[in-house]
Amino acid sequence: MTVPAEPLPYDADIASAAALIADSTRAAILRALLPDRPLAAGELARLAGVSAATASFHLAKLLEGELITVLRQGRHRYYRLAGHEVAAALEALGLISPGLPVRSLRQSREAAALAEARTCYDHLAGKAGVELLDGMLRCGLLEEKSGRTGGGDTSPHRFEVTGAGAKELSSFGLNLLQIRRSRRHFAGTCIDWTQRRRHLNGALGAAITSRMFELGWIERGSPGQRRRSVRVTPVGIEGLASTFGADLP
Repeated sequence: MTVPAEPLPYDADIASAAALIADSTRAAILRALLPDRPLAAGELARLAGVSAATASFHLAKLLEGELITVLRQGRHRYYRLAGHEVAAALEALGLISPGLPVRSLRQSREAAALAEARTCYDHLAGKAGVELLDGMLRCGLLEEKSGRTGGGDTSPHRFEVTGAGAKELSSFGLNLLQIRRSRRHFAGTCIDWTQRRRHLNGALGAAITSRMFELGWIERGSPGQRRRSVRVTPVGIEGLASTFGADLP
């Protein structure tokens, strides 16, 4: 018996997802989850500035809309974004959204930290992320391709690793064959909402960022900074320059 194929969608219903994101409390919760680190409901309530009951109501809405997922560990529940696609949509919205005014010295420091270096879900962003991509292109570690390709990569801009890049990334500690097996696209770009320039995303961008954390090249911001900000360490500045040709001050 032949199973009939599911009909192709006529169009994407962006209104339902947009309605979920449009609420200020839910938007604050989603922003808090952008670093791809699971958070408990109580922490999300604190970051969003609402009561526990209010946070639970909005978390249920986001779960129903499949923008977040929940991980249960015993009696505890931890929430995270449903995937890198949700993070990409949130970052894209940042490009067309008005900026929140800085009202304190702490907010000014947070803004500066986010602009310098942060994670865009699971890959490096900010000035450090932009310079990482620029450096890899300058050194001939990546070459840019345009247009759609197979394998689920529909990025308008994508990158392939050159022969020199494969050797450098292998020495850096990455397994390119394993990275290519990821179900997400290999290497593309996000337009960075603080720099208005592109940084490297995809499975390759995530793998490089993860390795940088392992090597101590980048580290999470202090408790007084937003969870998304990271600090490029002195050894990281040196390593990014020698390995990827990134010129960071």
